[in-house]
Amino acid sequence: MTRRILVPMDGSPKSEAGLEYALDTYPNAGIVVLYVMTPYDFSGEEDPPLPPELAEEWHQDTRERAEAIFEEARGIAAEHDAEIETALDVGDPWRAIVEYAGENDIDHVVMGSHGRADESALPLGSVAEAVMRRSPVLVTIVR
Repeated sequence: MTRRILVPMDGSPKSEAGLEYALDTYPNAGIVVLYVMTPYDFSGEEDPPLPPELAEEWHQDTRERAEAIFEEARGIAAEHDAEIETALDVGDPWRAIVEYAGENDIDHVVMGSHGRADESALPLGSVAEAVMRRSPVLVTIVR
């Protein structure tokens, strides 16, 4: 049985490092790259819903960003003579990652320690920490 590795990517250098690590460490695994579209701030503050015309524009722009990240991921995989699957989800990033892992026969999550918006000196970003604490499968954090 082939292992399935989930690699969440957001376009940050650390998420790309996570994909590189997964490809180097698990060359025979099935790699799934997940991009999570986040429609609003999940910090607990209530944002008013976007008007339909802005929501449509946001959705289109975000899908284009996801496709660009998937193309970058395919390029990285090609450098390792590998192919990847891609998946797109919408919601709170940590929750979407944990749910995807639990519902899609994922054996292991490999992810960067910080995302595109978090380059702090702390050892883990908030999404990586939440995934690590709540994942139903093994999680490797790449710094």
